[in-house]
Amino acid sequence: MKKISGSTVTRLSQYYRILNDLIENNVETVSSSEIAQINSITAAQVRKDLSFFGSFGKRGLGYNTRELRNTIAGILGLHKKWNVALVGFGNIGRALLLYDEFRKQGFLFQAIFEVDENKIGRRVHGVDIVHVKEAPQILFSKEIEIVIIAVPAKNAQGIIDFFVGLGIKAFLNFATTSIHVPKDVIVKNENMSIELEALTYFLTNKK
Repeated sequence: MKKISGSTVTRLSQYYRILNDLIENNVETVSSSEIAQINSITAAQVRKDLSFFGSFGKRGLGYNTRELRNTIAGILGLHKKWNVALVGFGNIGRALLLYDEFRKQGFLFQAIFEVDENKIGRRVHGVDIVHVKEAPQILFSKEIEIVIIAVPAKNAQGIIDFFVGLGIKAFLNFATTSIHVPKDVIVKNENMSIELEALTYFLTNKK
């Protein structure tokens, strides 16, 4: 399979959500033009993205929504449950834990790692808060493959280095700092300020 860009993967996730919405509204077929219109891109882009993974739909008939949704789910690895750990239980960490869409999508929190003794030992939303020094045992016993970082920026690199050393290959990082990892490790950075700056750019330059 050809190397797929991050932007293509992002669009696949968007198509997946569009298809879920269509299925909930009892829509059985959809065209590339209709998907494109909802996602504010071109039909050619939709077809190109899907072509990386095979041939879908029938000319003139479009795509069966359930079949395409299930195919994209398989491509994105959503055919299985993913065990996730959260590092840091401040305001962002709490909001992430309580965000129920993660569970619905198959991302299951198995542990919260902390160093604050006032938080360690608590159980929140069915998940135990434990000291980060227990990570080696818990990552193995809970089969955790994804770690979400919600710690202060100054601590993020050290925390990620620690978990990389324990074999974790995938991180979602909410700390507002650049992170350096080996080539076989992926870090997705979520910076709310950058998203807001995209909005202010649009508002400033819309005329």
